[in-house]
Amino acid sequence: MTTKLYGYWRSSAAYRLRIALNLKGVDYQQVPVNLKEGEQRGAAWLDIQPQGLVPVLEHDGVRLLQSPAILEWIDETWPDPAFLPRDTIARCQARGWASIIACDIHPLQNLRVLKAVAGDLGQGPDGMKAWSQRWMKSGLDALETLVEAAPRTGEYLGGQIPGLADIYLVPQAYNARRWGLDMSDWPALAAADEACRALSAFRDAAPESQPDAEV
Repeated sequence: MTTKLYGYWRSSAAYRLRIALNLKGVDYQQVPVNLKEGEQRGAAWLDIQPQGLVPVLEHDGVRLLQSPAILEWIDETWPDPAFLPRDTIARCQARGWASIIACDIHPLQNLRVLKAVAGDLGQGPDGMKAWSQRWMKSGLDALETLVEAAPRTGEYLGGQIPGLADIYLVPQAYNARRWGLDMSDWPALAAADEACRALSAFRDAAPESQPDAEV
């Protein structure tokens, strides 16, 4: 069986999948798609992903799209360690925390959205930064409140081991720092992010550790 991950070193969605595959111990090959050079708009990539987005996970010749769906598939295909707790309420809570990032923060940080803010809407680099900070802060404020109020049994959002919410949190925290936000403003999230990044599965998935990373 061969597994290929098509992605870009700084893509949050690809970052999630690298973490997930590493946590499961899956051996995979990375295939870079250079978003900076516009490779995602070329005919060859659009034949693979008609939206012109990354990541795509190819497993035994079958190509899977959209990181939330792929994360579910990874967890179902390699069930140990599980990304979600057994308790149904806790599972819903974990999915809700992840969705704050996946549905409410990340789509507004997509490269094509940021380029539209800066260029099409005439806001320039400063406007793009203000846009990013505004929506990240709004989402992270809410997530911090929920995490602080919830009983947890470990240092990760997933409890004793990293789970789905951690897989979403760490790439988002990376983006927050990249756009000039201080994660110490969200101490519970910062602590979970730090605990995760101490693990090899997360360290090896970090953008700067990827073969296509730009120095």
